[in-house]
Amino acid sequence: MDILQINQTSDYKKAGPLQAHFNPYSYNGGTVLAIAGENFSVIASDTRLSEGFSIHTRENPKTYKLTDTTVLGACGFHGDVLTLTKVLDARLKIYEQDHHKQMTTGAVAAMLSTMLYHRRFFPYYVYNIVAGLDDEGKGCVYSFDPVGSYEREAYRAGGSASAMLQPLLDNQIGFKNQQGVTRIPLSREKAVNLVKDVFISAAERDIYTGDSILINVITKDGVTDERFPLRRD
Repeated sequence: MDILQINQTSDYKKAGPLQAHFNPYSYNGGTVLAIAGENFSVIASDTRLSEGFSIHTRENPKTYKLTDTTVLGACGFHGDVLTLTKVLDARLKIYEQDHHKQMTTGAVAAMLSTMLYHRRFFPYYVYNIVAGLDDEGKGCVYSFDPVGSYEREAYRAGGSASAMLQPLLDNQIGFKNQQGVTRIPLSREKAVNLVKDVFISAAERDIYTGDSILINVITKDGVTDERFPLRRD
C-alpha cells in the first residue's frame, strides 16, 4: 500500500465534529375554531393531544374560560399553552381585584396582544383565538399571530386543520365568490351544527385532530359547553 492510499484511509476514518441540536418547541397538534353570531359566539376545539404519531391523551380540550363572557382557544405547543393561560389567569384576577369587575372581551384581546408582543423574540408557539361578547352584547372573535398582531373577525380557524376548515367557513358563512345568495343572520343552532360538520371533515384528513370536540356557546347568560364524538383512529 503506497503513502497516498494510507492517507486516504486514515482521512476516511477520522471522526467529524459532533453536533448537538436543541429545539425548545414541540408541536402537539390540535384545532380551534370560533364563530361570532348576532348575540352569541361559538368556540370549539378537539380533545386530542399528540406528538408525531403518538397520542398522549384523548381528553385535552383546548378552550379555556377566562371570564363569564370570554373564552380562549389555544393550541400548538402544549407547554407554551399552559404557561400563557396561567399568566393570563393571574392578570385577570389582578384586574378583577383592582377594578371590582371582570375584563371585557375586547380588553382581554388587547392584553393578550401585548403579552404576545412582549415575547416576540422568543414567541409562544401557540395559535390563539378569543371569542366572546362585546360591550353591545354582540358576538366577537379575535384572531392572533404569534407576535401579537390581532383583528376582529366573524369567524376563524386555527391549528393543524385550519387550512381545511377556513375554506369551508368562507363558503358557508362568508359566502365568498357566490352570487345571488340571500344572507340571513346565523342562528345559534346552525352555528353549532356547522362546527360539528367541519370538525368531522377535519378528523377524516388530519391525524392531529380527533377523538371528540368541546363546543362552548357564549351568551349574555354565560358559557355552556357540549361534547361531540369524532373518529378515534
